[in-house]
Amino acid sequence: MLSLGPIGFAAPLALIGLAALPVIWWLLRVTPPAPNRVRFPAIQLLLGLNDEDETPAQTPWWLMALRLLAATLLILAFAEPVANPTTAEEGSGPLLLVVDDSWAAAPDWNRRAATLDGLLANARRADRDVVVLPTTPRANAATLNVMTADDASAFAAALAPRALGTDFAAAATRLTQAALPNQGDWQVIWLSDGLADTNGSPMAQAFADDLARHGDITLVSPAPGDLALAIRPPSQIGQTLDVTIVRPAGNGQHGGRIAAFGSGDRRLSEAEFAFADGETQRTVTIDMPLELRNAITRIAITGEQSAGAVTLLDDRWQRRTVGLVAGGGKADDAQPLLSDLYYLRRATSPFAEIREARTGDDTSEVEDLLSRPLSMLITADVGQLVGNDADLVRNWVETGGTLVRFAGPRLAANTDDLMPVALRGGGRALGGALTWAAPQGLAPFEEASPFAGLPIPDDVEINRQVLAEPSSDLTNNTWARLTDGTPLVTAAQRGEGWVVLFHVSADTDWSNLPLSGLYVEMLRRLLDLSRGTGANDTDTAQLLPPYQSLDGNGRLVAPAPLAQPVAQKEIDALRPSPAHPPGLYGTPDGFRALNVIAADTVLTPLDTSFATTRTAYAGSSETELKPWLLTLALALLLFDGLVALVLSGRLRVPPSLAARLGTGASVLLAAALLIGLPDQASAQEEAKAGDDVALLATLDTRLAYVITGDATVDEMSRAGLSGLSQVLRSRTAIEPAEPLGVNVERDELAFYPMLYWPVLPSQPALSAEALASVDNYMKRGGTILFDTMDHQRIEAIGSSPGNDALRALLGNLDVPPLEPVGEDHVLTKAFYLLRTFPGRWAGGDLWVQARGDATSSPGTLNQDGVTPLLIGSNDFAAAWAIDARGLPMAQPVPGGERQREMARRFGVNLVMYALTGNYKADQVHVPALLERLGQ
Repeated sequence: MLSLGPIGFAAPLALIGLAALPVIWWLLRVTPPAPNRVRFPAIQLLLGLNDEDETPAQTPWWLMALRLLAATLLILAFAEPVANPTTAEEGSGPLLLVVDDSWAAAPDWNRRAATLDGLLANARRADRDVVVLPTTPRANAATLNVMTADDASAFAAALAPRALGTDFAAAATRLTQAALPNQGDWQVIWLSDGLADTNGSPMAQAFADDLARHGDITLVSPAPGDLALAIRPPSQIGQTLDVTIVRPAGNGQHGGRIAAFGSGDRRLSEAEFAFADGETQRTVTIDMPLELRNAITRIAITGEQSAGAVTLLDDRWQRRTVGLVAGGGKADDAQPLLSDLYYLRRATSPFAEIREARTGDDTSEVEDLLSRPLSMLITADVGQLVGNDADLVRNWVETGGTLVRFAGPRLAANTDDLMPVALRGGGRALGGALTWAAPQGLAPFEEASPFAGLPIPDDVEINRQVLAEPSSDLTNNTWARLTDGTPLVTAAQRGEGWVVLFHVSADTDWSNLPLSGLYVEMLRRLLDLSRGTGANDTDTAQLLPPYQSLDGNGRLVAPAPLAQPVAQKEIDALRPSPAHPPGLYGTPDGFRALNVIAADTVLTPLDTSFATTRTAYAGSSETELKPWLLTLALALLLFDGLVALVLSGRLRVPPSLAARLGTGASVLLAAALLIGLPDQASAQEEAKAGDDVALLATLDTRLAYVITGDATVDEMSRAGLSGLSQVLRSRTAIEPAEPLGVNVERDELAFYPMLYWPVLPSQPALSAEALASVDNYMKRGGTILFDTMDHQRIEAIGSSPGNDALRALLGNLDVPPLEPVGEDHVLTKAFYLLRTFPGRWAGGDLWVQARGDATSSPGTLNQDGVTPLLIGSNDFAAAWAIDARGLPMAQPVPGGERQREMARRFGVNLVMYALTGNYKADQVHVPALLERLGQ
C-alpha cells in the first residue's frame, strides 16, 4: 500500500476554493428526467391531463457525491500539493547550495539527491536564484554563476559521487572568485558528507567562515553512526595481509565484513571486523594460500558502496618466489647471524616466498631451484657457476629470469661470464688500518635507476667492495654508486632477463647496508623486474597511461576522459586528483594502482559548531501530486458524463445493467478508469515517442550508439559520434545529422546504417526479442562496431572483464568466423589509406568477418560485401568525441593529436564502408576488366 507521508501545499490560498463546494452542489444537483415514450392513439393525449406543476427529479446522491469529489480534486490540484515536503528551513532570498560530492557521500547518495531535489523544488516555486557549489576538485572548474532553479536542477541532476575527497581550499577559491552579490542575504545550505577535508589540509573551518559571510549556514549531515567507512592499503607480514578499516568517529560499536576479490569479481576470502566503542580503526588479517593470495585484485568493505571502501592491488602485492644460493663456508644453524643468507631471508620474506635448495646426491642447488617456477635467483658470494649450473642459469635469465649476485671473497677471487660488467681481481678495502681511504656512503640514485626516489640513510657505510673495470658502457650499467663515484650496483640485460651485481657482500662483513631499511627496498625494487611492469624498462620516469578508473561507488570503469598518464616513479607518492583519478595505470600486462585512501589517511569528522541550524537528510524526495489529482478528477468527470448520458436516455443500456448502476458500480468503474488511464496514456506517449524517433532517423542520415545505462559511457558515445559526424560533414559528401542513442530491447535498428556498441563488463544479457532484432539487423545490411574500450587484444578474449562480456554477448548471436583486418581489406582504403585503426588507445586488433566465409555462410554476409560486425578495443568514441565548444574531450595515448587524426580517418573509412559497400575492392579489378573488354 502506497504511503504518501506528510503533505504540504505550495499555494495554500487556492484552498479557499473549497468554500465554493455548496454552490457547486446547488448547480449540479438537478438532472432532467428522461422522457417516457409510449405508443397510443392521439385522442388519448386529451385524457388524464393534470394542471399541477411537476417538480424535476433530483440528482442521485451518489452522483452528486461523485461530482463534488471531482470538484474537490480540481481545487486541491491547483493548490500544488506535494508528498514528503522538504523539512529544510525555507527563505526568501537567493539560495547557495554547497554539495559534498566526494567518495564519502556515495553510501547515502540517494538520500542526498532527494534532499537536493526537494530544496530546488522549493526554490522553483518561490522563484529564487540558486548557486550550486560542489566541493570536490575540478580539472577545469567553471566560474560559479547565479542560476534559475530550473537550470540548477539540470546541473544538480548531473552530479554524482566522485572518487575524490573534498577540497575546501579549491571550493573557497571558486566562491571568492565568483563575487556573489548581496553578501549576508543568502540562505546557505551545506549538504555535507560529515568529513573534514580528506586531501590533507584542514580547510573546513576556513571554508565555513567564507560561507558564513554570505548568510546563516544550515548544515545537513549524516548521523555519526552513518558516516562512511574507509579501507587502507594492506601491509604485508609474511604470507598474510593486514588490512586496516578506519572510521571518522568512535561513537558506539560497529561491525562488518571485508572481502578479497579476484578477477571477474570472484570472491576469494572474507573476514569480519568489529569496532569497539571509541575505536576509530581496526586491523584484520587475511591469511590465504600463495596461489589465492597472488590472485587478489582488490579488497573491499562489503555493503559499503564507495571508492574509499575499496583498495586496489597491483602486481607489486603478489608474493613471488625467490631462490637463495650461498657460496658456503659459514655456519648457518649454529651461528645464523654470520650466515650469508640470514639478511637476505629477513629482507625478502615480507614480500616474497623464500625457496632454498633441496639438495640430493645427483642434484645441485641451482638445478633444484630452477626445476620449479622462480621469480628471482639470488646468489651470495658464489664466485663461479660451473658446468650444467652455468648453462641452466644462462638459459633461465635469457628467457626472463632475474639473477642477483652479491660479492664476497670467492667472487672477488674468481668470476664467470654471468656478470653485468667486467671486474678487477681482488677487492678494494676502505677504512682499514693499512688504507688511506675512509668508509664511503651512498650517492643519490640517478633518475634512470630503478632505485630512484628511495631515501638514503646517512649512517650506511661501505667498508669493502669489488671494483669494475672502466669501460664505455659502465655508466649506463650502473644503478647505484658510492659517494666517490665507484659502482655499488651494476646491471645488464641478457635476452629478456637481467643480471644484477651488488659489489658488496650480502652480510655485514663488507658494509652495514644489510642492517638498513634501504636494503629491503632495493631488493623489493629488483623483484619488480620479474613482474611484467618495468621488466623490460628500467626507466622509472616512463609514463603509465590510465588503464581503468575508479568511480565514486568503487567500481572500475573505462578511464576518465581527462585522466593523464603518470610517471612510474611518482605514483607511490601521488595524491588522487582530476588529472590523476584513482584507478589502475599501465597496460594489461602490468599496471600500478592509485587508491583514494593512502596508508596514512585519517578520517576526521566535520566540526559542526559553525552551523546555525543542523538537520539530517530526508528519507525521500518530494512527490508532486498535481498530475495524479488531475488524472483522478478527469476520470471521475468522464464517468459522470457517461452516467448523465445513461440517465438522460441518450445512451441505452440493458435494464438489468441500468438497475445495477449505483454507488458500488460507480466506485468500481472509477477505479477501473483510474487504473487504465495512466497505462493507456503511457502507451500513447511511448507510441508517439517511437514515431518521433522514426521520423528523426529516416528524414536524415544518422549514426547511432547503443545505450548502456552508464551515463559517462553513453555521453562519451554521443559526443564521439557527434564529432565523427562533424568530420564527415567537413571532409566528405555525407552530411549526417546528430547521432541518436538506441535501446536494443525496444527500438527499431533498421533506420541506422551503423551502430557503435560500447561493451561494458556489466553488459546485461539480452532478451530473446532483442537478440533476434540484433541478429536480423546484421543479416539485413547493418554494421555494428563492438568496442570493449579496454585496449585488449581480442585474440586473448576472456583475459579481461570487457572481453568476457563481449564473448557472452556474441555467444548468443549468429556470428560468422572472424579475422583481423588485412592489408588489402576495403577498410584500409575506403576513403583514406590506412594501416592501423587507433582510437583513444593504439595497438589493439580490429576484427571483421573472415572473407573466406562468404561462400560457406552466405546468410551472415551482407549483400554488398560489408562485414556485419567489427570488434575492437581501442575506445574509438573517446578519440572522436568533442564537447559543446568543439574541443576534444579525451587525450589519445600514446600518440597524441597525430593518433586522434588517424582515429578520425578510421571513422571516416568505417562510415564510407558501411554506406557504400565494397566498391573500392571492385576498383582493384578495373584494369583487368578493361583489358578483357579490349580483347
